[in-house]
Amino acid sequence: MDKQKALSIVKEKLTGQRFTHTIGVMETAVDLAQKYGADVKKAELAAIFHDVAKCMPIIELKSILEVNNLSLELLGYNKELWHAPVGAFLSEHEYGITDKEVLQAITYHTSGHEEMNLLDKVIYVADYIEPNRQFPGVEKARELANEDLDQALLYALKNTITFLIEREQTVYPLTVKTYNSILKQVHDRGKNK
Repeated sequence: MDKQKALSIVKEKLTGQRFTHTIGVMETAVDLAQKYGADVKKAELAAIFHDVAKCMPIIELKSILEVNNLSLELLGYNKELWHAPVGAFLSEHEYGITDKEVLQAITYHTSGHEEMNLLDKVIYVADYIEPNRQFPGVEKARELANEDLDQALLYALKNTITFLIEREQTVYPLTVKTYNSILKQVHDRGKNK
């Protein structure tokens, strides 16, 4: 699917602010993909569709998760996570995206997973640091992303987990497992230098 067609599909599904965010994620993902050697076209496509389900009513997200048996354990955690697997499902079944790596990057852009590949990392970090984001620590995350993608990912995961804990919200176990996995990769890489 070409970029303009993808953008026109997604624009119809999002609010103006969410579409602006999507453009920011797309541009950031392309930059990160070029910098770190990921497939630029896949990064662009995954970024465009990453939030395609974000503006759907919660009741619809829940229904799609249940009817299609998608990540049902998510139903016990923050609703902000639900749009990711639903977005991947819709991207495949309604919009014809068949690339498994692209679909995986969309599925896990909110939670991460233990065996994140380069594209997964690019999309997760791009979503976190895109230029329209404004929150404590985002500048540090952007600096890290310019130096070391894994360090930026680790920082983003840590901040997300800390944010949830400070607000006494549940933390999705897969996010904790992702943090542990990336931390181990970073430490192991440091030992091998």
